[in-house]
Amino acid sequence: MSIEEIILGKVRILPPDKQQETLDFVEFLLAKIQKQELSVEEIKSGVSALTIAQEYVGCVEAASDLSTNKDYMDGYGS
Repeated sequence: MSIEEIILGKVRILPPDKQQETLDFVEFLLAKIQKQELSVEEIKSGVSALTIAQEYVGCVEAASDLSTNKDYMDGYGS
């Protein structure tokens, strides 16, 4: 008996709400695998760090250019 057959047999005896939970978990695992594969493909294809991080650009509120006002750096470092 294969793993697939064992899983199907066990899922069939679960109540519908637990079958839904199982489906949700399987979909989560598939999404996780797909995300990992995309990340590896992006790295292999030479995609820039900016492209990968694009969704996070602008998500932090701060002064527009911290490098022009050294007062923002008070208390950091020596």
